[in-house]
Amino acid sequence: MTVPEKDAAALLEMRGIVKEFPGVRALDGVDLDVRVGEVHCLLGQNGAGKSTLIKVLAGAHRPDEGEIWWEGEKVDLSSPTAAIKQGIATIYQELDLVDGLTVAENIYLGHELSRGGLLRASEARRKAQAILERLGHGEIRVGQEVGKLSPAGKQIVSMARALSRDARLIVMDEPSAVLDQEEVGNLFRVIAELTRDGVAVVYISHRLQEVKEIGDRVTVLKDGSTVSTGLDAKSTSTADLIHLMTGRSIEYVFPDRRPPAPGAPVVLEVDGLALDGTFHDVAFEVRAGQIVGLAGLVGAGRSEILETVYGARKASAGSVRVDGKRLRPGSVHTAVAAGIGLAPEERKSQGLLLDHAVYRNISVSSMTRFARAGFLGSKQERIAAAEITRSLDVRPAGVDQAVRTLSGGNQQKVVLARWLMRHCRVLLLDEPTRGVDVGARSEIYALVRSLADQGVAVVVVSSEVEEVLGLADQVLVVREGEIVHRGPAQEITEHQVLDLVMAGSAA
Repeated sequence: MTVPEKDAAALLEMRGIVKEFPGVRALDGVDLDVRVGEVHCLLGQNGAGKSTLIKVLAGAHRPDEGEIWWEGEKVDLSSPTAAIKQGIATIYQELDLVDGLTVAENIYLGHELSRGGLLRASEARRKAQAILERLGHGEIRVGQEVGKLSPAGKQIVSMARALSRDARLIVMDEPSAVLDQEEVGNLFRVIAELTRDGVAVVYISHRLQEVKEIGDRVTVLKDGSTVSTGLDAKSTSTADLIHLMTGRSIEYVFPDRRPPAPGAPVVLEVDGLALDGTFHDVAFEVRAGQIVGLAGLVGAGRSEILETVYGARKASAGSVRVDGKRLRPGSVHTAVAAGIGLAPEERKSQGLLLDHAVYRNISVSSMTRFARAGFLGSKQERIAAAEITRSLDVRPAGVDQAVRTLSGGNQQKVVLARWLMRHCRVLLLDEPTRGVDVGARSEIYALVRSLADQGVAVVVVSSEVEEVLGLADQVLVVREGEIVHRGPAQEITEHQVLDLVMAGSAA
């Protein structure tokens, strides 16, 4: 192979990268080059090969073909340690933190500060605190266990961990997915500081508006191949990027809104619900065929409201009723038996059995349906799961592969398939399109609307205000654990929602 022409500004060059897994050619000759001090955005639908490519760069996967050049010299990133020694740090979407360790211990995990074989714990805590303050989150206590942090807090700790190394290139996989607007602003400020110091950033996001704001150049992957590279992030239109990724020209494709039929029965009633220290006096109802959306900042209490309705948290006050029957607080079993299903925000850690087959992930809430004399009939499970996955176009086809091998969008479809099989009466969706590409996003919107049309009562939480307004019939705006606005989605604008959650103006 010809040695690439040396460019003084070139930090990383990946040429002709091929990676195959059994039955799948995940990367088919991908090219990527990253310059010193730039933000290079890597785009593509779920399954396009982005995650596999960054795992090759991080040393987690070895390419079957192709070459990697670092500052003009060919390198062998044979392990994560080899990549780190070159100065490559990776922040994965699926965070690799240890819940039982403290924040400081996680930040310096793998490169602990020590002298003479003794850990310098106080120095680690001091430096960890300085990094968190640089990220704009000095309120996170370095002695706190990471497992007790919110998803957004864990994302901040993962970023701090990358910054604690002397990195020349930082890969950020969906870093803004669980952050609110202020936190995203802090993230972009830190990225700007890094690039001014000559650090390069590979930035992966499905929020295309971020590309223009933070990116310098763009590479687009599709079906494991590079379809375009070196695009100018500021001048390339969003429509052009979407077309390169999907063949379509629009990002949000919401199905036609169909309000519930006049006189439709109330399926879900939430009255005076409270969770000490998190939210209070939450009341709303959802009729058969209605979609209710909860908008607000990360940490406002939206997810905790859904988890309390579902019984995963025990309410300190108030009640939840399904079809008029009051549910026992703090009981997931009671909620599921009543017909409530939850697609949680953290689908990998809370919603999926990653090492189990697709069919088992779908049937896990309906196992009594397939039991005979105390034994599961796996053939029937597979047949039923295969029918649902075909209807949802889960890719790759087949229900025997581990759900871990699916892309984020297809994993989300598997979670939804579980409740389709269960024929739930109430569906609670927490960030249903987080980390999902523009193609799968529209498919999920269509599925949610289809379920509502069949009489399911749906509650959606999303950090994307446009998504809430486009999908929901009724909107509740949540600020600091309190509902500050309720009304039809058509009667409030995105700007008004942001005013309510950011400025604290009255509804």
